[in-house]
Amino acid sequence: MNVKFNNRDPVYVQVIRHFKEQIAKGVLEPGQEIPSRRELANQLKINPNTAQRAYKEMEEQGLIYTEGNLPSKITKDELVLKGVRKELIMEAVETFIYSVQSIQVPLEEVLDLVTEKYQKSQEEGNV
Repeated sequence: MNVKFNNRDPVYVQVIRHFKEQIAKGVLEPGQEIPSRRELANQLKINPNTAQRAYKEMEEQGLIYTEGNLPSKITKDELVLKGVRKELIMEAVETFIYSVQSIQVPLEEVLDLVTEKYQKSQEEGNV
């Protein structure tokens, strides 16, 4: 597991975001076991309490579940999984819109450029 941490956001929030990105990409699949809290802390070289906090938050959000003493697993709840993907897309869209609005680009021009760039990236295999 490879996470590049920044200095802006709390580490546990960045761990959660990493899991969400892996879920959205399909790298982590519904029902898949994830490392224990201790294993995650060792892999990422973070405090075990930070790993615990990330897992607790992910359980509260319904991203993972733990049954008894068994390893934690990625949720199988389709609504939660779709929500993760939508959340990440909306964050990217909001950031993009804010940037574009600040330079007052007309919507039609933005949509044309985005469509063109997106299609080109797919053709080149970058998406």
